Amino acid sequence: MKITILTVGKIKEKYLRDAIAEYSKRLSRYCKLEIIEVADEKTPENASETVEDAIRSKEGERLLKNVRDGAFVITLEIGGKQLTSEELADKIDTLGVQGVSHIIFIIGGSIGLGREVLARSDYALSFSKMTFPHQLMRVILLEQVYRSYRIINGEPYHK
Repeated sequence: MKITILTVGKIKEKYLRDAIAEYSKRLSRYCKLEIIEVADEKTPENASETVEDAIRSKEGERLLKNVRDGAFVITLEIGGKQLTSEELADKIDTLGVQGVSHIIFIIGGSIGLGREVLARSDYALSFSKMTFPHQLMRVILLEQVYRSYRIINGEPYHK
């Protein structure tokens, strides 16, 4: 299985880059992992909804250029479905059994994902009703994908 994390913006903090590198290394035994970062747009202070829509649309175009035909797209959205770790593992495993060979997880920028990206999504996933920094979300997602593979393979992992 190929897993792509498609995300807006670069990681600036070393501690987050280190955590991403660690989970990427751990995941290498289970899947082919690819992390693609697209440029983010600067959001002005007190931006209008129209300006925010234009920013989401620009970032969305950059994201969608990296979505391959045949890939199963999972967008991370506050309003998406919340799953347990076991349910996420089951989702990944079931997709593989159904013949899906490429899953793309999309993490939006600081103001979320545009309509075009949401329309391309095959599954909306939420990690919480709370808002997380999109840089930190990358680490959380990688940890949960790693945990999923441990569960799928019947390997121990702390609870």
